[in-house]
Amino acid sequence: MLSTATADRVPAPYNSTVATSLGRRRIPIHTTFYWGHKVDILFRCWPGDSAAMYAVALLLVFFMAVLVEWLSFTNIVKLKSGGSNDVVGGLLKTGLYGVRSGLSYLVMLAVMSFNGGVFVVAISGHVIGFLIFGTRALRKKSNGLDSSKP
Repeated sequence: MLSTATADRVPAPYNSTVATSLGRRRIPIHTTFYWGHKVDILFRCWPGDSAAMYAVALLLVFFMAVLVEWLSFTNIVKLKSGGSNDVVGGLLKTGLYGVRSGLSYLVMLAVMSFNGGVFVVAISGHVIGFLIFGTRALRKKSNGLDSSKP
């Protein structure tokens, strides 16, 4: 059995929650997945103890993951070689890449809360986003040709 030693050298039972002290408040930090709606996701005290706010947080994580996949497979800015707006187009593509990277890291940080529900909705959001935007399974075809081709 794994244990941690305390100050007086008496082993304490192993627990999946480590508490750290920040000022007067002890904050539990989970080191294994757990299930429950009392969790801090991305910000301290958010979503709090409310099950409704936990559901809102799960929806936010899900839609952030779908948005990451959409930004990965979309071609909003189309660059033409020799065009007059190559610099502007390049800057726009760079900005969108930065937004996608930032959203990816936010989803990763949400998963690092070690909450099982957050993990499930993050993976589900990536899978649904890939299904919709990354595969040809749901793309419309016109006249026998794939409409995703330019």
